[in-house]
Amino acid sequence: MGTEHTPVLLDEVLTYLNPQPNQNFIDATFGGGGHTAAILKATAPKGQLFTFDIDPEASGSAARLGSRVHHFSKNFSLLYETLRDGYPNVPIQGVLFDLGYSSLQLVDPTLGLSFQTSQPLDMRLSRTGNMSAAVIVNSWSEKDIADVIFKFGEERLSRRIASAIVRARKEAAITTTDRLVDIVRRAVGGRRGRIHPATKTFQALRIAVNGELDNVLAGVAAAKEVVTCGGRIAVITFHSLEDRVVKQLFREAQEYCHCEPDALQCHCAKDRPWTVLTKKPVVPSRQEILQNPRARSAKLRVIEKIYDAKTKESA
Repeated sequence: MGTEHTPVLLDEVLTYLNPQPNQNFIDATFGGGGHTAAILKATAPKGQLFTFDIDPEASGSAARLGSRVHHFSKNFSLLYETLRDGYPNVPIQGVLFDLGYSSLQLVDPTLGLSFQTSQPLDMRLSRTGNMSAAVIVNSWSEKDIADVIFKFGEERLSRRIASAIVRARKEAAITTTDRLVDIVRRAVGGRRGRIHPATKTFQALRIAVNGELDNVLAGVAAAKEVVTCGGRIAVITFHSLEDRVVKQLFREAQEYCHCEPDALQCHCAKDRPWTVLTKKPVVPSRQEILQNPRARSAKLRVIEKIYDAKTKESA
């Protein structure tokens, strides 16, 4: 796979995470390793990086970054257990989630993530799971397919698309991305606006296959457990569903009350555990978008741990 991966919002990530020499960080979505490499440089000479990625291709790239990188071929939802069991005494100053797909993954012909070429209709990042996009479109009911496309793709023509899929699979199983693209394009009547007519359907199937939104919920919750007081969690999203989930998670964390259950009123307002550092999401500059069109829909949100209710430590 000869496509170079360019990390999105790299300067902004470094500004907000503010890695310093000998600090330790987690890159929960290693991908092409661009963010990891930059953080690794900033935390020299002894800072450790713990990286996660269920894509087996990532392990080789992580190994080439040296002994300060500890890579796990696991979903980032397991980062708390992984650090607790293997590195319980290592303080973590920051966690990064880049929820987009790397350029390498998008061009991998075995994953079926792209609708630009003909690929097997799979979309599983981890081949250990049984449910692929082909399973959904070929075996689920028309109603369930429509519900997935509407819920995870926010596609207003979801019923029309689902109906077209069911009709098409009666003729022959839908096994390639280009056939699905053709079915969707015919159902919606060609291009609409700036995006490809199959974009929302592919997004919906990918989210359903990989459990992406559930993983975001679990991953951010795990990050909140491992980060030290004064540490930060940064999340880069690429579509409105993910961004709304992260925005809500951060708001709930900032407003969380840790008073005793029988307290008549809240007394902990000055000791709230978290503060949101990005009142509005940080977006790429026009220059970055011109250099890396993949960045155009990226949004960065960051939260900082300012009080630990367990240790009573304040940042």
